[in-house]
Amino acid sequence: MLERGEVANSWRRERWESLRLLTPNWQCRLPGLHYEGGDPDGYLTAGEVSEFIERFAKVSAAPVRTGAQVTSVRRVDGRYHVMTSLGEIGCETVVIASGACNRPAVPAFSAALPPGVDQLTPFDYRNPAGIRDGGVLVVGASATGVQLAAELQRSGHPVTLSVGEHVRLPRMYRGRDVLWWMEASGVWDQRHDEIDDLTRARRLPSPQLAGTPERTALDLNVLASAGVELVGRWATVRDGCALFSGGLRNVFSLADLKMERLLNTFDEWAETAGHNADVGPVERFAATRVPESARLQLDLRSGEIGTVVWATGFRPDYEWLDLPVMDAKGQLIHDGGVVDSPGVFALGLPVLRRRKSTFICGIEDDAREVIDHLARYLARRR
Repeated sequence: MLERGEVANSWRRERWESLRLLTPNWQCRLPGLHYEGGDPDGYLTAGEVSEFIERFAKVSAAPVRTGAQVTSVRRVDGRYHVMTSLGEIGCETVVIASGACNRPAVPAFSAALPPGVDQLTPFDYRNPAGIRDGGVLVVGASATGVQLAAELQRSGHPVTLSVGEHVRLPRMYRGRDVLWWMEASGVWDQRHDEIDDLTRARRLPSPQLAGTPERTALDLNVLASAGVELVGRWATVRDGCALFSGGLRNVFSLADLKMERLLNTFDEWAETAGHNADVGPVERFAATRVPESARLQLDLRSGEIGTVVWATGFRPDYEWLDLPVMDAKGQLIHDGGVVDSPGVFALGLPVLRRRKSTFICGIEDDAREVIDHLARYLARRR
């Protein structure tokens, strides 16, 4: 196993200070290691996640080579040559487990922002103290965006949040964490070959959730009530002005509709599986409130905005992968983790084999099946 830094490197080096997992602690489970602390319904901090992963490396006796930066993977004469900062390795198979969040995805028009505006990504951001005085424009309303917008607003910064497509979920539903429902109802176990539009499913943003000790919701209504200004998706920059799309009403309605459908799925499962007595009564939530007059542009030269935080998602880094296995958008071509190159496999990508693929509690099932493919591949070669 090759790790470019130390064990759990990204959790140690590339997370903001207040970050917590979206999943409750009782869902922190890996083969041979489960959460054993005293707060099963809480949410691990980034530091605690690092410790959990490091403990798993020891429990599993994983042969990890730290400080091994991979610079190239090539196929020569039916075998793979892996160049690393520690030297070259030859092998018959390769498992790509480098994840989907190696680099922040920042739009090209970021280069057109006035030089007086600071620009940060979640990899750069640590806490509000590192943000200059003045307004902050947070771009992106998925889990990262809403969490940073809330934290910056509480710290006293005027915050504007640019909202595009998003996934709205309540933190708690009928007395249980919403991710308990995802697991118990079987939604998380839906397989990749059962999903109608798999490409879209793999590109869905992370849900608007936060792992706070209070277990409270963090949706756009909560942010607006706290004073965060909501604007539409940031479309471009023209003459120093940020131009936002209209149609917030449609964006909000779509997110609300999808949440309603999911809650209906939970309710139907509870009814048919006989669990209504185990949970609270059916709930429904107020529609996302549409601002009376959302701004369509913002002059970035006026001094109103001192910092832009790009919470616009992440992308994988495959520059080291010298194989013809990427599509036109730089995504790995694979079928449930079986990559389009003999003997190459992948783990840890969105909806790799199930909807829960990128969660700690979801990796074991995927890993067992992918490694089964790997074992069969090796058996055929012998």
